[in-house]
Amino acid sequence: MFRISNIKVRENLTSQEIFDLVVKRNKINKQDILNWHISKKSVDARKKNDVHYTYSIDIELKNEQRYEHKFEKIKENKLPKIKVRRSSNYQPVIVGAGPAGLFAAFTFVENGIKPIIIEQGQSVEQRKKTVDEFMEKRKLNPMSNIQFGEGGAGTFSDGKLTTGINSPYCRKVLEEFVNFGAPEQILYLSKPHLGTDKLIDIIKNMREYIISKGGTFLFNEKVTDIQINNEKISAVNCMKKDKEGSAENRTVKTDCVIFAIGHSSRETFKMLYNKGISMKAKNFSVGVRIEHLQEDINKAQYGTQTKLKLPPAEYKLAYHDNNGRSCYTFCMCPGGQVVPSSSEERTIVTNGMSNFLRDGKNANSAVLVNVTPDDFESDSPLSGIEFQKKIEQKAFELGGKNYNAPIQKVEDFLLNKPSTNIGKITPTYKPGYTLTNISDLFPDFINETLRRGIKYFDERLHGFANPEAILTGPETRSSSPVRILRNDNLETNIDGIYPCGEGAGYAGGIMSAAVDGIKCAIAILEKGE
Repeated sequence: MFRISNIKVRENLTSQEIFDLVVKRNKINKQDILNWHISKKSVDARKKNDVHYTYSIDIELKNEQRYEHKFEKIKENKLPKIKVRRSSNYQPVIVGAGPAGLFAAFTFVENGIKPIIIEQGQSVEQRKKTVDEFMEKRKLNPMSNIQFGEGGAGTFSDGKLTTGINSPYCRKVLEEFVNFGAPEQILYLSKPHLGTDKLIDIIKNMREYIISKGGTFLFNEKVTDIQINNEKISAVNCMKKDKEGSAENRTVKTDCVIFAIGHSSRETFKMLYNKGISMKAKNFSVGVRIEHLQEDINKAQYGTQTKLKLPPAEYKLAYHDNNGRSCYTFCMCPGGQVVPSSSEERTIVTNGMSNFLRDGKNANSAVLVNVTPDDFESDSPLSGIEFQKKIEQKAFELGGKNYNAPIQKVEDFLLNKPSTNIGKITPTYKPGYTLTNISDLFPDFINETLRRGIKYFDERLHGFANPEAILTGPETRSSSPVRILRNDNLETNIDGIYPCGEGAGYAGGIMSAAVDGIKCAIAILEKGE
């Protein structure tokens, strides 16, 4: 295979038209072409008078020697071969059916091992109905919501598949998503995403495949305890409640458990800590969601001259203060909405979500400030959770004690005064919102850093500090407040327990969590017990 890079396209062309153009420009003999595909597509908007697409194309050719001096030859990216040594009669247990848990389960069944997946929330189809019910009727299900349930918190997000990690398994994750129903463009877009509407079907397909290969899913079952013998895991206790509230208990014997529990599994963190599992508090970030009109973001990023059909524009911004604080945008959702992400009663938590087409009127993004264990009130590994909860409970009070989120216009936040009206930007948060002063939610160091960051971002992205832009708060679940410590074999201080993914502190998004799930499953497969 050869790669032809830096192909600039300034008109609206189909993939075939672009390829035909490349063949003509590079004088490639059509008889030599065996196969081809787009390997990368991105928007270059650095010059507003020359916004264009940049492509790379991979092409397989006969008579390779004829083209070796013209094009870059690419090597096949082979995955490391898994050496399955596992001989145990016990089924491995996976706690959590987010991307880490699902890809761990997928890795097991692909290698002949049949896992048991325990998920406290609902299947993704039922979960969607429950989330909609919370938005429409303010009825929160603490067991299954935007944080908990099949697919994990990332299901109700923009479904971003970008990551900062460099792993051969990243491509594997993308390819499997395509196999389970994702559009092929995620294989070559520079910033691929799926959107909530696509993810729901993809996750359902993935679950059905795992079941067809012998995997077992236990939905609506919460892990309440673990049994440890001689410093080794021996069983997992879980509980399921029926509609009348009666509890049914189950004990699952096993010699290995992957805890892929997500960043909001506070009760499970506490249970593991009380059982002596080593963990520590870690840095995370808190802040608000900001909403602009998507057309204004498009204009700021693309200008007004291009006639290309471009995707809704994105942005990624960062500000570093002299005092060591940082403010940055996170999980930007073009054409999306701000969604209610509470997992505990009498709290407010926000997040952002987009569907695949990103065709909503507003753009939204988190604007966050970093916090560290030095900011917490105690030295407990769980002290970051208390920091989060204090803000979330205050937001419930400030919103009116009815699951309305507190909101404020940017101009009023910068002046530290409550908002009394909204302008042309309509907040998207459901169930509803209450105009207030969001500054009342946070410590002064967060408010001050947010204000400086928003002003700085406006210098980098015209209109970011639009007086009528809407702030909705709080966003407190940007990442896990805990890291569950693990060794080089990916196990904790208790043999057979594998902390995994974002909740354990080893990932930051769908892609990195999925890759970590694969790695933990491989560690169990190769252990030889």
